[in-house]
Amino acid sequence: MGRLRLWIKDSGLTQAVAAEKLGITQARVSNLVRGHWQKFSLDMLLTLAVKAGLQFKIELDWAA
Repeated sequence: MGRLRLWIKDSGLTQAVAAEKLGITQARVSNLVRGHWQKFSLDMLLTLAVKAGLQFKIELDWAA
């Protein structure tokens, strides 16, 4: 989900504008930018990725 962080950075958006586009608060965007993914459900991260125009794939594998 580092792509969300890159999307915010590369698009030149402020956290406030990114929050508006994603439909979340600026504080939540700050969590994304700082890599605090554990504060988000998987469902929310996927929803935010779609809102950012990102594509994703889910891959499952056996634990080592």
